[in-house]
Amino acid sequence: MSETTDLSILRQQIDALDEQIQQLLNDRAAIALQVAKVKLEEMLQAGRPLSEVEFYRPEREAQVLSQVMQRNKGPLDDHVVAHIFREIISACLALEKPTEVAFFGPEGTYTHQAALKHFGQAAIVSAFPSISAVFSQVESGQVRYGVVPVENSTEGMVSHTLDNFVKSSLKICGEVELRIHLQLLINRDATVDSFTKICGHQQALAQCQTWLATHWPDMEVTAVSSNAAAAKMAAEDPTVAAVASTMAAELYDLRCVAENIEDRTDNATRFLVLSENDVPSCGDDKTSIIVATRNRPGALFKLLEPFDREGVMLTRIDTRPSQSEAWSYLFFIEFEGHREAETIRRILLELEELSSMVKVLGSYPRAPF
Repeated sequence: MSETTDLSILRQQIDALDEQIQQLLNDRAAIALQVAKVKLEEMLQAGRPLSEVEFYRPEREAQVLSQVMQRNKGPLDDHVVAHIFREIISACLALEKPTEVAFFGPEGTYTHQAALKHFGQAAIVSAFPSISAVFSQVESGQVRYGVVPVENSTEGMVSHTLDNFVKSSLKICGEVELRIHLQLLINRDATVDSFTKICGHQQALAQCQTWLATHWPDMEVTAVSSNAAAAKMAAEDPTVAAVASTMAAELYDLRCVAENIEDRTDNATRFLVLSENDVPSCGDDKTSIIVATRNRPGALFKLLEPFDREGVMLTRIDTRPSQSEAWSYLFFIEFEGHREAETIRRILLELEELSSMVKVLGSYPRAPF
């Protein structure tokens, strides 16, 4: 048998498998439509408005994606398979009802990328100019969900997000972790000798400052409102180079001069998904709270002692000054477990006795990939 014949047989096998995959995808989509019908009928029977139907279930999707990765046997990587299934879920969900999402924009930012990673390409995502605006869109019911940045592995917490949680009634219903790879981008008509200024968001510039100092030590470096704004500037001006994402390069048709210029290979940013509703447990959950206490000796120790005694793992602690009282502080605490678990219930009750305020921001599935 010739090499050409062998290749022909393999291609026929691929075509046959593609046909099976396509049929199974449509079978899955048909069942998703049946799920939507059942949900609508249940709401009608209960006498509740159809606008309250929850088609997107964060805990259910987290379980599905976790199972996908657990049963994966390769050769595709677990995260690659999870990403494929994320898009399948997104497309099927759009048949029930497209998911509307607000994100801290503009388009081409990492928050935009995080929104699409979490909800898939079939979601309707809209950019808003501030974190407060994203909160407002969800609070007013204009959209069902919002995505905002909360933490970078090298630059720390995003204070504006924490401050908005203090005054908002919104819940955290999910999280997204995104590896941050920064590129140096220029206009298609520009050359490495034609740009005279490098622009990017202040945080992005900080994340690659050693690389910039090594490769472009005499270049003017200017912070702008976002990496996407820098990319737009580069698209309009060949004398400007932008530090931004691959997504921004595609959106603004820029050429990449250097890839992965971040100083740390483990550079990542975490984002939170906002909604009005609490989320049931998926079995692998995290909880976020805000605790208020006065500046007294041992205050933080007393807050943390119940977690240690109950054997609950803390994943994040951050401090913010209270805006309502001088020398009073707010602690943003994240930990493993769901608020409905008996262990977590005991901890929360004890914290209420130890502090002036405990606000549960939400229990939500750990980022699946």
